[in-house]
Amino acid sequence: MTTTRPQDAMHGWFSRGEAWLDSKGKGAWIAALVLVFIVFWPVGLVLLAYLIWSRRLFNTSCEMRRAPPLGQPVSRSSGNSAFDAYKADTLHRLEQEQEAFEAFLQRLRAAKDKAEFDQFLEDRAQAPKPRPDTDAA
Repeated sequence: MTTTRPQDAMHGWFSRGEAWLDSKGKGAWIAALVLVFIVFWPVGLVLLAYLIWSRRLFNTSCEMRRAPPLGQPVSRSSGNSAFDAYKADTLHRLEQEQEAFEAFLQRLRAAKDKAEFDQFLEDRAQAPKPRPDTDAA
């Protein structure tokens, strides 16, 4: 037996409505905004604020800004297996180069830190040492 909480049902309803309006385009959002203003204008103001905040009114297409569903790869297949293999190899090589570069930067930072610390120790060793007071005579 599955139970749904009221928040889950509300969130699911809102997400489905948002996805449906996104699939229809900017015109559907504008039509919904006008309809909501006619029915109950305070909710229309809230919807207008949401559309401005989410930049749905300013994008060329609402569908383009949606992320792919979970579980689907971010990059899509070209349909050509040789090209897809080449792309995968190139991405793998670039990831390895990035890791090597990050390791190089880490070694460079460590060498710089060591040089700065060695300079600090050298400056401290050359600083005049305070003489003990001999006024206890």
